[in-house]
Amino acid sequence: MDRTGKMDFRAQEDKIAERLSRIRKKIMVISGKGGVGKTTISVNLALQLCAKGYSVGLLDADIHGPNVPLMLGLEGNTLTTYGGGTIEPISVKIGKGSLKVVSIGFLLESRDTPVIWRGPLKAGVIRQFLSDVNWGELDFLVVDLPPGTGDEPLSIAQLIKGIDGAIVVTTPQEVSLLDSVKSLNFAKRLGVKVLGVVENMSGFVCPNCGFEVDLFKKGGGEKVAKEYGVPFLGRIPIDPKMVEVEDSGRLSTEFMDSPSPFFKVFRNVVDEVLKNLEAEI
Repeated sequence: MDRTGKMDFRAQEDKIAERLSRIRKKIMVISGKGGVGKTTISVNLALQLCAKGYSVGLLDADIHGPNVPLMLGLEGNTLTTYGGGTIEPISVKIGKGSLKVVSIGFLLESRDTPVIWRGPLKAGVIRQFLSDVNWGELDFLVVDLPPGTGDEPLSIAQLIKGIDGAIVVTTPQEVSLLDSVKSLNFAKRLGVKVLGVVENMSGFVCPNCGFEVDLFKKGGGEKVAKEYGVPFLGRIPIDPKMVEVEDSGRLSTEFMDSPSPFFKVFRNVVDEVLKNLEAEI
């Protein structure tokens, strides 16, 4: 604060820059519309990177719909603050790596508590998560953003100097593809490298007979990626088992050994992301 009691934004931005300087790669996961599985992609990306032995941070920047705690079985945890206002993230050991998680969900009274905030308040808490959280030394920071191209995505893109890339999530439906193009253009206008497009909910294979049904069409994500000259990361099938695992909070304990077709395909997606980041696989 300065002498008038107002936040010294210059000092806060310096603090953000210092925190982020200790993180090798910063990735944001975006989508043009809700309901396409963006948080599922964000959480699984963080888990797969941990399984490879990387140290990873996961920032749930979806202020109005913080679902990361539920998916990871971390509901009920609370963020703690110590000397100088530093916030300690929730830490989880995952495979050979470690995961640090921050979400507004850890600060709410219950999962049913709505966050009724306007833009400035949302931008303020995102600033605080970047400046005051003790992220420490990380290989990756994955930022799960809310859908669209509004306050939160813009705040993250402007505050995190030198974002290493964005992953755009879409479903094969035309209405989703239309909005995914807006996300692609959003990233490009802000000078953020697009690491690729993920086509989620791409086909469903019946677990009983093996017959595949394209519930939401198929191939639209690849078509958009090709048209806009960005990498296509892969098609992720619909998997009822995945829904059960996420809703029960068992994702972090079951993702490595699960025979689910989701995970089989998603491992290839992560390898493509790492290749596009020019990181060591």
